[in-house]
Amino acid sequence: MLTVLEVIKKTTGFFADKGIENPRLNAELLVGHALGLKRMQLYLRFEQPLTESDLEKIRPLVRRRSAREPVQYIVGETEFFGLKLKTDRRALIPRPETERLLEILVTRLAGSPPAQVLDLGTGGGALALGLATAFPSAVVTAVDTSESALALARENGATLSLAERVKFLSSNWFSALPAGGLFELIVANPPYLSAEETAQAAPEVREFEPVTALTAGGQGLDELKKILADAPRFLVPGGLLALETGTAQHAELLRLAVAAGFSPAESLPDLAGRDRYVLAVARK
Repeated sequence: MLTVLEVIKKTTGFFADKGIENPRLNAELLVGHALGLKRMQLYLRFEQPLTESDLEKIRPLVRRRSAREPVQYIVGETEFFGLKLKTDRRALIPRPETERLLEILVTRLAGSPPAQVLDLGTGGGALALGLATAFPSAVVTAVDTSESALALARENGATLSLAERVKFLSSNWFSALPAGGLFELIVANPPYLSAEETAQAAPEVREFEPVTALTAGGQGLDELKKILADAPRFLVPGGLLALETGTAQHAELLRLAVAAGFSPAESLPDLAGRDRYVLAVARK
């Protein structure tokens, strides 16, 4: 009989041959998930022999990953800002870059936490739920055009007991919202890849994640332009717009922010040092 460690090693080699990044981590996550064990528990059972029943639980997960399905979709959850979120093909998998944006906002707004927050294109609800957790007095409105993504976001909100403070609404950006300067903070992680960039992305991205949440026209700028043009009508004076963007778009985005009436507007880098975020303040 194969032990836990032997199965992990075999799976690691199989994943490496398939070109999967971090093959050992992927193997441990899937074996642990199949056996109902956290990674630390898995380490304590490396010498445990696995039954045929155990292997039958592991094999279909390994097949799915070898077909490049993201591990987060296979195990059905991911961690974001200390929150455990349900993940499936209805919405994008929350990224470290998005978590970094949340960390930046929590630090910047610690002295004046927002009372009303808007999350545009919420997907599975990661930013909205993270902000509601970080700012316990805030009321968050989270919008998306995808009803299936909103259903996933609502499930996450209910699981985290945040449904009372986070309202999920079907809306094409601002279309279902009344204008009038309601929000101190608006955040958005909109589609910002060009069609060419999406086509060149890893199979996990281009073949499994919803393309409408990834790709925008105009070299990835179309949706960002719409948000920048309309956001001032929905921000209080001095309110903050925070965007996650592509790394080659910032000169144009900062120009558009100034043209829309924001002052100041700035670029901030992600953890890899690439221009990733635009933060723009509505004029007072």
